[in-house]
Amino acid sequence: MSSREDRRTYLTPVEPSSVELREKGSRFLGILLPARSEDDVKRLVEEVRIKYRDATHHCWASRLGHPPRERSADAGEPAGTAGAPILQVLAGRDLSDVLAVVVRWFGGTKLGKGGLARAYSGATSGAVDAARFHERFPTARLRLEMPYDRVGAVKRLVQPPEVELESETYGESARVELRVAEWREQEVRAALADLGIAAESH
Repeated sequence: MSSREDRRTYLTPVEPSSVELREKGSRFLGILLPARSEDDVKRLVEEVRIKYRDATHHCWASRLGHPPRERSADAGEPAGTAGAPILQVLAGRDLSDVLAVVVRWFGGTKLGKGGLARAYSGATSGAVDAARFHERFPTARLRLEMPYDRVGAVKRLVQPPEVELESETYGESARVELRVAEWREQEVRAALADLGIAAESH
């Protein structure tokens, strides 16, 4: 098993990408977008709808987090011919924190269910092939409060990218937030406990 699978990392697009294909007169524009939340998905789908308001359909699928929460929409196409094929491509490439929208302009010739599924899958695959990706992994955020004399010891636990210092504020005591890869969380909590520091999940 690969280290990426061991550590439950996944791929997410660095930036938007798009590819257009034609099938029997219909145009299909596959668009791949980074998305971190349901709100992102809703906003981005609406932006695509507005930008391509002359299109016949705006079908999409999203995968968020890890394990991924999956959603898809046929957006007026026959059930199972658009959203599901788009989602299958995203899942097959092990992508998450991602939205794929395929915009269709109907060309006058019906493609049939099989033809539609192939076209939506093909447009999505094209956008994925054109994209650049980076690895991301599930993380936990830990909020700590401690005396000043423990700050140095806590900072020695920081080992980017798996353990990162998210923020630090200083008042009567020091307050620090760490972002920790899930597979390191118990280890970091144990080290903090040895220092007499309680970690609050955030």
